[in-house]
Amino acid sequence: MTDVLDSAGPAEAEAGGDPRTGASRSTRRVRIGVLGTGGIATIPEGVLPNLHHIADKVELVAVADLDLERATRVARQYDVPECYGSLEEMLETADIDAVVNLTPIPAHARTAMQILQAGKHLVVEKPIATTLKDADAIIETARAKGLTIICAPPDMLFRSYIEARRLIAAGTIGKVAFARVRSSHGGPGGDPQGWPLDPSWFYQAGSGPLFDMGVYGIHEITGLLGPAKRVSAFTGITEPTRTVRGEGPFAGKVIDVTADDNCLFMLDFGGATFAVIDGTFNVLATRSPKVEVFGRRGVLNVYGPDNLDHPGGDALDLFRTDIAPGLDGWVSPESWPQIEDERRALLERAILVDHLADVLLHGEANVLTAEHARHALEIMIAVTTSSREGRVVELATTF
Repeated sequence: MTDVLDSAGPAEAEAGGDPRTGASRSTRRVRIGVLGTGGIATIPEGVLPNLHHIADKVELVAVADLDLERATRVARQYDVPECYGSLEEMLETADIDAVVNLTPIPAHARTAMQILQAGKHLVVEKPIATTLKDADAIIETARAKGLTIICAPPDMLFRSYIEARRLIAAGTIGKVAFARVRSSHGGPGGDPQGWPLDPSWFYQAGSGPLFDMGVYGIHEITGLLGPAKRVSAFTGITEPTRTVRGEGPFAGKVIDVTADDNCLFMLDFGGATFAVIDGTFNVLATRSPKVEVFGRRGVLNVYGPDNLDHPGGDALDLFRTDIAPGLDGWVSPESWPQIEDERRALLERAILVDHLADVLLHGEANVLTAEHARHALEIMIAVTTSSREGRVVELATTF
């Protein structure tokens, strides 16, 4: 361990409860450690820069990273009392209730199991694992130990998706026929402003745009429509190499692409309800909605943060048939969630930790469950199987 502060701060009285059981405690704070001090931990919209907004609910006790020099630097920047060079050391030494797992995708399953086996609650970045066997083990371990798992992505906490789900469930657009979901960007290292870390691993086997970006669209559409039943997909590598753009230490680096970087797939929800989703590193720009849902009585569009300046200015668009006798059209109810979701804008990625605290301290329902994450993972695995074997793949999991 490296001590990065002269003092760990005032001692907290902790009489009357324990976050491990969800009971109240006098401080009403969950003590957390953060594993991984890379991009998702430190970028402006990441976890660490935004935890101070929920200091009344969460106490940041420690950070850990295999790169101890980087972890120490990050700990000093965010006034974290304790710093470790390994997860094992943090679990053995730090007085924490939960760990926020921000490791690269291939390490999620192994580190998640270590965290749970140590009796700590878990916030884990997407995807929960890369195999169903590992996802099953994670869920079973948490259940046996009475631990809570919060799984990224956080989209189903956002007001636009909450409202969209309510409208669909209420039959506002009638029977859903199909949906289109955009779940891509241009790829790590493709930003002309530069990329702070080596993006190579995003393009290697075990990662790729399906696990990095497609997971968002899968969570969103299954969050809106429920579990899917079948998958059909096409995937491939668009170009054998990528070159890191912009400024920064890795500018000009040529990356060999070994993971499929172009994935298009269809989900069958049963009852002739389908969804088409992209999960690629090939969307350089777009003005389309994030999600479009087409029903027999209307259309519902959900917009993402990259195009909230669309005409109308709301996070949702709704088209209805028969809004008046003989008239169809676009409508904007007074209750519509506006562009600015204050909680989302304030917390950014730290909203995952905020949700954990609300579940543990206030008994709120877990919206970002491991079961949902496992279903999303099964879909991603089925995409690869369908593409390689040229067949429709049946799904077995639900949530």
